[in-house]
Amino acid sequence: MPRRLEGDFDYIIVGAGTAGCIMANRLSADPGKRVLLLEAGGKDNWIWFHIPVGYLFAIGNPRSDWMFKTEAEPGLNGRALSYPRGKVIGGSSAINAMISMRGQAADYDHWRQLGLTGWSYSDVLPVFKRLEDHFLGESEHHGAGGGWRIEAPRLSWEVLDAVGDAAEEMGIKRIPDFNTGDNEGTSYFHVNQKRGRRWSSARGFLKPVLNRPNLRLETNVLVDRLVIESGRAAGVQFRQGDEVIEARARGEVILCAGSIGSTQVLHRSGIGPSEWLSPLGIDIVLDVQGIGRNLQDHLQQRAIYKVSGVRTLNETYYNLFRRGLMGLDYAFRRRGPLTMAPSQLGIFTRSDAMRSRANIQFHVQPLSLDKFGDPLHRFPAITVSACNLQPTSRGTVRIRSAALDEKPSIAPNYLATDDDRQVAADAIRTTRRLMRQKALEKYHPEEFLPGPAVGDDDAALAKAAGDIGTTIFHPVGTAKMGTANDPLAVVDERLRFYGLHGLRIADASVMPTITSGNTNTPTAMIAEKGAAMILQDAR
Repeated sequence: MPRRLEGDFDYIIVGAGTAGCIMANRLSADPGKRVLLLEAGGKDNWIWFHIPVGYLFAIGNPRSDWMFKTEAEPGLNGRALSYPRGKVIGGSSAINAMISMRGQAADYDHWRQLGLTGWSYSDVLPVFKRLEDHFLGESEHHGAGGGWRIEAPRLSWEVLDAVGDAAEEMGIKRIPDFNTGDNEGTSYFHVNQKRGRRWSSARGFLKPVLNRPNLRLETNVLVDRLVIESGRAAGVQFRQGDEVIEARARGEVILCAGSIGSTQVLHRSGIGPSEWLSPLGIDIVLDVQGIGRNLQDHLQQRAIYKVSGVRTLNETYYNLFRRGLMGLDYAFRRRGPLTMAPSQLGIFTRSDAMRSRANIQFHVQPLSLDKFGDPLHRFPAITVSACNLQPTSRGTVRIRSAALDEKPSIAPNYLATDDDRQVAADAIRTTRRLMRQKALEKYHPEEFLPGPAVGDDDAALAKAAGDIGTTIFHPVGTAKMGTANDPLAVVDERLRFYGLHGLRIADASVMPTITSGNTNTPTAMIAEKGAAMILQDAR
């Protein structure tokens, strides 16, 4: 029998990642409400959670990363990918690219067109602003004084400036800010940092309120399943060390464990597609077809170009003297390469003239490596990654067994549609065109990946996309928000679970379609908006 955690809680939040930290902050603001926050990872008491370039050490490290892998993907020519997810308070915001990106106004207007009242861009803009403490200050587009710190990057690279010039030569205008509703253009990314240190959701929203007596954080907790009684989520059962513990909620249980974690908890609770769960010996509580389906992610084609006559991080890192200067620059000024986000320069454009809005995003980096977790190359090079912002392929997440510690099956189904293969081919063509511009001539860019042997026809480029494509770490959609007549809808427009009282989901899994850019900031918005809905409905 599980041990019962003393007392009942008004709210139990599963997952202290980007969403869960914000949710805990908002729901515990009322001293009369008891809030329990459960996190599978530990505290962020490791230096590489705070120095921005620490993502190089955190991704692929079991201390900070769930170490998931995808299934072998047919669209990637049989390759399986590492699928990093943060395993610490702050979740993926503690190991991610730190890029502050809302997407496009059209993303949210599309959600509203799907029947989701309250989710148009004009509806969510005040929520984004309420979250922010933006270095540009209060304006039509941004907010100040919130917990989500956003700053300009603290270094620049000559070669990246030149790539921006090359984009201008192609007709892609320079813009000062990607977060005004239309991100088409080129600019340096704004980042979730404060004076050269990473600014995670835990740092911005959880740590400032951990002294509240009505907020209890439990770390190193694996949530097994929901406790369901009389058609209501009455609590959760979890394992901490060798002990099985049960906690009860008199109000609501809120899943904030992300597109992978929230799906796993629901499946182990007997909630999901019956044809998936029954063969695993799991008793079906609710046959909900949408849980674990509708997985969407941004696939990037990581083109690499060797350069000469200009500095990149590759040769800087392997020069011991310069590496020492990098450390000193960070120690004394909080500037230099140690403040780098994984990508610095962004370019949003259209893969072909028929597209109604920007549908590919470039992440340009003054470095190259085979994959995250591997060492930098020893030759000077830059990475010019292009990803499809609005993919039409859909994948799945599903548990393999009822065992709590078994990793799930993740099958993103990349490049499964003709449109996605066409966009991938066109994105590589656009990359090649970019790198042929006059602004880059003096650096003699030489294509290393996919390589000059790859032809320019659709078939060759689609195959190359499968060879070099990799995730950009944006899984969403596995518990989609939708109207009652949508057969794959899991939650309604107020994030309430269809068919079960007392349960909401407030994380990236509820996105019906993926946003056109990095997904961390939209996830924060969902949590902020979801918390306000919970408080409104409790009145």
